[in-house]
Amino acid sequence: MTDRAETRRARVRTVLVTFAVVTVVALGGVWLSQVTDRASAVGAAPKTAAAQKSPPPEIARKEQPHGPADRESASAELPGVRDCGAGDPVLEPKIITLACADAGAVASDIKWKNYGAGGADGSGVVLVSGGAKGVAPASFPAAFHLYGAKNVDGKLAFTGLDVEYLGATPSGDAAETYTIA
Repeated sequence: MTDRAETRRARVRTVLVTFAVVTVVALGGVWLSQVTDRASAVGAAPKTAAAQKSPPPEIARKEQPHGPADRESASAELPGVRDCGAGDPVLEPKIITLACADAGAVASDIKWKNYGAGGADGSGVVLVSGGAKGVAPASFPAAFHLYGAKNVDGKLAFTGLDVEYLGATPSGDAAETYTIA
């Protein structure tokens, strides 16, 4: 009788171990397929404000003011964003570095709904680096609000950025505020 009970336990244990291994392998495959999507989003994003300064020619023709006087007045009226508080302010940036010490968090793919002297509102994603241990970067949909336009080093620039996450968050906080000047 004891031989039969031990055989049943061994079979049940074998079935459970096999099920666990198959489940882990399947979940690992799903996770790996998502890793490549996130990694390609991070790799495709321009890394500096310099990449944002020269839009493609067809966009530049549509968005840029026509004459030299128009260009000067348009840039003089609207504040820009200085990447990590350095360089010339960029109007309507597509990328803003949030963690300047290590570039571990970047606001990316920003589409501005309105952009004016009093503030700007847009949406995009916050890309958070996975670190050095091979963990893939993660992306979090967010809404952005620029505010506090001031004269910084002789040029008008926004000094604050509010980030409101639209779902999952990297740190558990639904909103974050950054000083960007």
